Formats: sequence, structure tokens, C-alpha cells
Amino acid sequence: MAFNDAAMKERLPADTYSELKRAVETGGGFAIELADAVAEAMKNWALEKGATHYTHWFQPMTGVTAEKHESFVAPLAGGGAVAEFSGRELIRGEPDASAFPSGGLRATFEARGYTAWDPSSSAFVKDGTLYIPTAFCSYSGEALDKKTPLLRSIEALNKQAKRILALFGDTNVKRVFPTSGAEQEYFLIDKAVYDKRPDLQYCGRTLFGARPANGQDFEGHYYGAIKPRVAAFMKEADLELWKLGVPVKTKHNEAAPAQHELAVFFSAGGVAADHNQLTMDVLKYVAARHGMVCLLHEKPFAGVSGSGKHNNWSMATDAGINLLEPGGTPSKNARFLLFIAAAVKAVDEYQDILRASAANAGNDHRLGANEAPPAIVSVYLGEELTAIFEDLENGKSHKDKNNSVMEIAAALPRIPKDATDRNRTSPFAFTGNKFEFRMPGSSSSIADPNIVLNTIAADALSEFADELEKSADFNAALTRLIKNTFSKHKRIIFNGNNYSNEWVAEAGKRGLLNLKTTADALPCLIAEKNVALFSRHGVYSESELRSRLDIQLDNYCTAIKIEAMTMLDMVKKRILPGVFEYQRRLSDMMNAKSAAAHWLSTDPELDILTDISNLTEALYKKLNVLEKGINKVKSITDKIKNAEFCRDNLLKNMAALRADLDALEMLVAKDCRAAPSYGEILYSVK
Repeated sequence: MAFNDAAMKERLPADTYSELKRAVETGGGFAIELADAVAEAMKNWALEKGATHYTHWFQPMTGVTAEKHESFVAPLAGGGAVAEFSGRELIRGEPDASAFPSGGLRATFEARGYTAWDPSSSAFVKDGTLYIPTAFCSYSGEALDKKTPLLRSIEALNKQAKRILALFGDTNVKRVFPTSGAEQEYFLIDKAVYDKRPDLQYCGRTLFGARPANGQDFEGHYYGAIKPRVAAFMKEADLELWKLGVPVKTKHNEAAPAQHELAVFFSAGGVAADHNQLTMDVLKYVAARHGMVCLLHEKPFAGVSGSGKHNNWSMATDAGINLLEPGGTPSKNARFLLFIAAAVKAVDEYQDILRASAANAGNDHRLGANEAPPAIVSVYLGEELTAIFEDLENGKSHKDKNNSVMEIAAALPRIPKDATDRNRTSPFAFTGNKFEFRMPGSSSSIADPNIVLNTIAADALSEFADELEKSADFNAALTRLIKNTFSKHKRIIFNGNNYSNEWVAEAGKRGLLNLKTTADALPCLIAEKNVALFSRHGVYSESELRSRLDIQLDNYCTAIKIEAMTMLDMVKKRILPGVFEYQRRLSDMMNAKSAAAHWLSTDPELDILTDISNLTEALYKKLNVLEKGINKVKSITDKIKNAEFCRDNLLKNMAALRADLDALEMLVAKDCRAAPSYGEILYSVK
């Protein structure tokens, strides 16, 4: 169901196909006649697949995708109709730009916006509509989406990486592009329990819930046998994604009960972002077909693992060469070491915006434990690669480790052993031939971290190229550059336990940032050095950066305010009435026993009733405090101060209120509880 390279090659005239490939590979433009030819072939293909409409599919700054459907039908004079689709309709659409978040770039009376066809990403047919991946910009040219800056960052990386490769004699490289493969974690719960939890419906996460008797204590769910109902869902999700051209590879149970993971093969950076958006959409609607709900919130349940989105990032040439592939003798692979050094330098200098790229209200609850990295950005290189850089710094020769094998038992084959271990606690870990950025949350777009990674890598490579291009002795300058880069930026390298308190203290001594919350991280977007970075490479203008800060602060505050209001509503209308009903039952029982002369002051009913009454009294006071906070937040106009108030007041008061709610849940009978318990939810899919 994808109009991919094979479909285009089959259906387009040879010269049209070649010209389109050239335009995609070199980033050059093309004539409207070419667009007309592609549109005609694409339309005929889509009609054969059952499509009646087309849509420009784009990624506005709402965090989800958007689409406006147009039919292929055009009326004929005298009656009748014909299917039409022109090149102009293919390359440009016009959605309402004022109706999407713009962070001040657009006003209500400035409604015109454009979607522009992205020919590097395959169109596809879904539910009778031809979906055309596009970018989205305003009438005045500002980016109003995630795709536009991502494509700009890809071009920035291409430009600077080719300068470096030319210095190594690789002058035939036409294009360098980032590659990405996202690992998507998610929860599956039964629709029936979801419908009884307004907090899950409105907020994506539970706002209260006592710890279940067995959360993930036995760790038996991880890689465990997949339940038949879940397996059926996974099979259908795989098939739907394969049809759409998404190269799904891996599926398994994750650490927490009801948690699972899906991983996709590497694709070029822009395509990978589209694939991940499709993956999230497909997971949701396939789950609904199976009577389940797919939860993509980063921390839907307290006390068990949250869900992340591990973004595997590398760089490749048009000839298929992975520039982060170490080869058999990495210490002698100067090109590899230079690109690794560029990544280390980039992450050290721009750790603030890399952290900000993974910042949202949900992810703040996840970072720091249960296989989620902490908020401190660091780089894991592994023992072998770190030793290579240390020997280079100290002027020592390095002997590369040969690929060893492990002998486990006589009856088993000898298996190859990697040169270094893996570190599951590291935010940015080198894992053999790529970096795994483990910080992004499960609900977010991978476009955001990849925009940052591409841009900061381009910046480091640009500085390297500037220095090497003016050197009379390339080899000497190259060795000196790699050595000096490691010496200057090695503070960011940490191969140990990122969860330990010792690392927090050590990171502070090294001068590394610890931006614990979204409210701490987002203002970094408009720091002078970061505005200069993005402007220098044409990825974001200052106004575009400020608009994104504005939008993300709004999203953060809105998410927390909705949670606070949902908690207030649930406590008043659902939880307290159930508690009062259980108190009435206990009182009736005590009165009945007293009338029968069986009442004792040590009876358990009195103890339970006293505990419930004390908790209810404390809860009601905290409820009033939370309500005052909700009212106050509406009057704070400064968006950074608003975010700080939400963090320091609303979230703090919600946590205090939750402690009483969770304690009450353990005292109140099941039929008087307001919603299904954690145990009932996490084990709802049989």
C-alpha cells in the first residue's frame, strides 16, 4: 500500500523516474511537468488500491499528525465526473495555518498556510485515502511543523559531512544523511477498565492508584511468552505497518505487566520520523479493533517502568556506508574516530538542547529509573572505544581487541562476543555502529531529538572541516584534532551506573547540567548560543525557536492543569462518594453491634473508620489547596513562570493528595472504589 521506489520505477516513465531520484538525492528542485507525471501515476496507482480521496499528511506542532481529505472527483460539463489529480495539487496544499499552534507566528486573521510534498518519503493508501507526506509552513515561510526543520537539519548535516569526507578522498559521495530506527514502548489494557478511568481518558495516565501486590517484582513479564490476545494484536499491527512500508522488525514483552515494545529497521532520518508517526497511529487503531487501548504516555502507572522511545541514530552515505561503523581495527580507522569525536563534542557543547528535545510533562515522571536514563546527559562509549581515545590522548599505541568468542557449554556453539558491554542507564550510548538516545518519551515525535542531533553534529563537523581544510599536513592535524577534542570534552563520557547518587555528585563536579524537569529544560531553546547554532545552519530562525518555546510551555502547563482539574473532579464526584458510602456501612455495622450489646471499643470497624475519617479530613484540606492553585495558575501570564508554578505548586499538591487517595484505596471495599485498581488494570488483558 506504499507508493515506494519499486512502484515509482514500474509506473513512471524512465526519464521522469530518473529526474525524481536525482531531485531527492541531491536536494534539487524539479519542474511542474515532472510533478504532473508523478501525480498521474500516483493517482492511478491509488485508485487501483481503492482510494477515492487524497490528503496532505503533515506533522504540526500539536504532537500528532494532521490531514484534510480531498476527493479525486472533478465534475464534467453536462453531468458525470472524472478522477483528476494534478501536479500542482500534489506539490501544494492549503490548510488553515491559524488553527494550529504557531507560538505567535500566525494570528487568527493570518490563516493562510501551505503544505509541500516531501518526495523523499513514500505516499501510501490507508482507509481509502492516498496519504502524501508533506511539510507545513506559514504564508510568510516560517516552519509550522516538525518535518520542515528536520529536513533542514538533514541538509545541514549533509553539507558538513561531505566536506569531511572530501578531506579523506571520498569525493564521489553525493549525499550523507542521518539514519534512525525507533524502538517504541507502549502499554495495552482492556477497553472496559480504560472506560472506568477518566484520568486515563483525559490525561493518558493514572492520577492515583495503590501499588499492586505484584507489579514487576518477579520481572517475569520481560521477554516472557506473549499472551494470545496480545499476539493477535501484534500480528495485525505488523501486517498493517508492513503494508504501509514501515519496516517493523522486533516485538516483545517489556519489563512492566501489560507493557510491550516494537522496533523498526533503520531508515533515512525524514522517513524514519514518518514511520514512527505511522507506528503510533497503527498501534492505537489496531488495539481498538481487539477491544484494547494502547497507552503511549511515558508513565501511565506509578511504581512500574515507564515507556520510552529509544532513538537509534547514525550517519550514512548514498553508497550505503555507515560512518559510525568502527571496522575490525577501530583505533586505525581515523574517519570513524573523527565522526565519534564530533558526536562527543556536539553532545557536550549542546547537552541542554538535547535534553530539551526529550522534554514533556509525561517524560518528567519517567526519567531516572526503571531503564529510563536520568535527566543528566552523558555519553557512553564503552571500555574499548574509551581506551582508544585515552591512549591517543596519552600518546600510546593501542592494540585493538580481536573479536572473541564465548564458550558457554560443551553442547552449545561458540558465540561471538562484542568488543564492549551495553549500558542501559546511559542517555546517549554507543552500541556498536550507532548511538542510542534513550531519553525521548514514548508519546513524542523522534523529529525533535533528530533535529538537534543532526544540527549539533553538523556544527561539530563544520568546525573540524574549517580546521582541517587549512592544514598543510592533514594527517598530523587530524591526529591532533581527535586528541584535543577528546581531552576537551571527555567530561561528558561516563561508562558507569547513571542511576547512582555518586554519578549525580560527580556530574555536578564535571559541570554537567541536571535539568530535572521540562520547566528547567525548555528555556534553553532560546539561549544565545543555541539561537546562533540553529540560525547558523538554517534550521530554525530565532522567531521559530521562540514559537516552539511558547508552544511547548503551553503544552506542559495545559497537561498539568488538565491533570489537576481531572483529579479534582474525580475526587469530588467519584472517590469521596464511595468513601462516604463505605463509612456509612461501617457505622451501620457498629450501630447494629451496639444495639445487640456486642460492641467493643477494640473492634476493627472503629479502627478502620477512624483511619478513613482522618485520611478523608486531610484529603479534603489538600483538595482545597489544589483548587486554589488551579484558580491561581489561570492568572499567571508569563509562560515560564506559569510552567514553574505548575511544577512547584500543582504537581506538588497533586502528589500530596495522591498519597491520601492511595492510602484510602487500601481501606475501602472494592465495590465502593471509584475506579479499577492497578492490579485490575495491569492484568486486564488475559
